[in-house]
Amino acid sequence: MKVLVTGAGGFVGREVLRILAQDPSLQVVAVDTGLRGLAASPRLRLLAGNITDESVREAAVGDGVDALVHLAAVPGGAAEMDPAASRRVNIDATLDLFDGVAREGRRPRVVFASTIAVFGDTLPPGGVDDSTPLAPRLIYGAHKAMIETMLSTLHRRGAVSGVSLRLPGIIARPKGPSGMKSAFMSNLFHALREGESFVSPVSPAATIWLMSVQQVALNLVHALRVDDARIPAERALTLPALRIGWSDLIAEVARQTGAPSSTVSFEPDAALEEAFGAYPPLSTPAAERAGFAHDGDTATLVARALEQIARL
Repeated sequence: MKVLVTGAGGFVGREVLRILAQDPSLQVVAVDTGLRGLAASPRLRLLAGNITDESVREAAVGDGVDALVHLAAVPGGAAEMDPAASRRVNIDATLDLFDGVAREGRRPRVVFASTIAVFGDTLPPGGVDDSTPLAPRLIYGAHKAMIETMLSTLHRRGAVSGVSLRLPGIIARPKGPSGMKSAFMSNLFHALREGESFVSPVSPAATIWLMSVQQVALNLVHALRVDDARIPAERALTLPALRIGWSDLIAEVARQTGAPSSTVSFEPDAALEEAFGAYPPLSTPAAERAGFAHDGDTATLVARALEQIARL
């Protein structure tokens, strides 16, 4: 089985490659603008380049692939600052890539990394479930919702076997600029692990949906082989995630790092809290029936996040 992974050099992509490497039956093509630190092998081909470049897409697809894990994207904050760049990558290059992998007629499995941003900034206070309508306001969420629709259309037309997975907040991302407004969630881990003070842009009462990068990658890889009959007709699933109180997360990170939680102070930003700190209850029975899962509990999620940071 030949699997193409875009965005392979990124935070999630590297974890997906690590899991795929454990399956000797797979041949993997890894594509990204930056692949530093990755080593090619007989089962892993590295291709440096931007998917907006037709020659890169052609080289990636080659004589056909059996599956695509599409992670490459202009993320939330960056998309908002440059909608044209978002359109080139998140819409145009993505659709061209889908056409490319479908060209050989193998009906490849396409796993698309979507986002909970498709639901919009102001979520229903009563909760989000499998019937919650999409109402994106940010460019990033709107572009992801558009691709979800097109992928389900390509599935119905028999061109691909498509699955869109709506990812929650993922921790703990590397330090430094990420183009994501939700980066403060990961920055908390880095600060407490390094004994630094941390100014929280959301209040202690904030609630968030989180998943470790390890669990995200496991879910993406699971989507490669999940039975089509277990995926709903719209071909999009909101992944299970832990809904965690911000104060509870701070306390658990402090416990596992040995840092005093008193090093965290609060200067809430109303807009940021509305967008990223007011997540209601989440119900995802369709994804759970299909075998997708969250981290289990807050302690496990924090331990996995700290383990990931140690490996960076």
